[in-house]
Amino acid sequence: MLEAADILFAQADGPERVTMDAIAAACSVGKGTLFRAFGSRAGLLDALWATKIEALRASVESGAAPFRQDTLPQQRLAAFLDLILTFKLDNRHLIRALEFGPGILQSPHYRWMLGVTARFIEEGTGSPPEGAALYNAHALLAALHIDLIEDMLANGLSLDTIREAQTKRAYMAMNITESDYKILVRT
Repeated sequence: MLEAADILFAQADGPERVTMDAIAAACSVGKGTLFRAFGSRAGLLDALWATKIEALRASVESGAAPFRQDTLPQQRLAAFLDLILTFKLDNRHLIRALEFGPGILQSPHYRWMLGVTARFIEEGTGSPPEGAALYNAHALLAALHIDLIEDMLANGLSLDTIREAQTKRAYMAMNITESDYKILVRT
């Protein structure tokens, strides 16, 4: 069922055009079967997201490069944000459907991304002021909203330019000055 939903979202002009009726028809099951399995359209999207994000989670949580503890927190954060950017671009049809709907900020997958981002910021800044790491984590993740990324690409920004700006923002979230950033990135 998830595979059929994924295909429909990938082929649709917009996420709002994919209905539970269409997914049920593509799976040759009744709509009630979908609702029993997933509870709602949002539940189906969340289950699909869970299957897709698992490899990203495993990569980050494995502690392998670039997420080893001996890697600087700003480097881990930049690598993590780059993984999210790549994941969102590779799964834009799903991400568009998720970000189009309500409740994305309460999703366990977004909360996981937020927690990892805030943790890297806290590790890089020592003891940030109350709420600063959380605010910066939300701000960094907001810049990865798929509509924003697609708009930047459509208006001529290259993916490399977006990645460079994103890396710089990650370093700045850890109070690293632009001159120090230039030194750290060159080394």
